[in-house]
Amino acid sequence: MEAKAQARFVRVTPMKARRVVDLIRGKQAGEAVAVLKFAPQAAAEPVRKVVESAIANARVKADRASERFDEQELVVAAAFVDEGPTLKRFRPRAQGRAAQVLKRTSHITVVVAPREKKEGAR
Repeated sequence: MEAKAQARFVRVTPMKARRVVDLIRGKQAGEAVAVLKFAPQAAAEPVRKVVESAIANARVKADRASERFDEQELVVAAAFVDEGPTLKRFRPRAQGRAAQVLKRTSHITVVVAPREKKEGAR
């Protein structure tokens, strides 16, 4: 049973968040959390929280459906970062001018699902 979690309006640029998300795509969920815990990028913390939330959502879904839940079977089936709204701010510059500063935001989405069993292997 797949579960999804989203963090919206996260104050990290989408490009920087995508670098972190690319590290965990396709990995086992527990391993992804461990990788993110020790990743030096600042975007690793919000991505780790979203992965942990997706795992918790999968646990709740399994409990509601009275199914067996094993965190070891979960893999990051999909993980992507979309661009959120951009905050536009201004900085004073020389000779009375102003320069625009774009503060970008991200929507981080992670989907975890049980590992698919291979056909033919018994």
